[in-house]
Amino acid sequence: MRLFVYGTLKRGLCNHGWMAGQQFIAEARTAPEYRMVDCGGYPGMFAVKLGGVSILGEIWEVDEAGRQKLDILEDVEGGEYALEPVQLMDDNDAAATDGVMEPVYTYIYKWTVVRMPDAGTDWRT
Repeated sequence: MRLFVYGTLKRGLCNHGWMAGQQFIAEARTAPEYRMVDCGGYPGMFAVKLGGVSILGEIWEVDEAGRQKLDILEDVEGGEYALEPVQLMDDNDAAATDGVMEPVYTYIYKWTVVRMPDAGTDWRT
């Protein structure tokens, strides 16, 4: 599965160790249909109808065992995040395998974002 990571799972950041054994594909950015907030030391990205920005991140090839571990980190069972398809900019050829576009997924933040500070477009900064 292709996974777009935009926060602490990115290379060089605090939770990157969770990506051990997975394959980095490329840096990428979303279509300008999302916003990112600071959830208190980690980001939450969510889709918006208006006022979206392009979020910077990385595409990884993640195996089933890796995805199951990440679901625990991202508290999918508790409802904080959900694994959903993500729209990337058209110039992200990294989503293609042998010329065929593969779906790319990301962890979308599901809890309320009221009063959370905007985190911009790049969690690294």
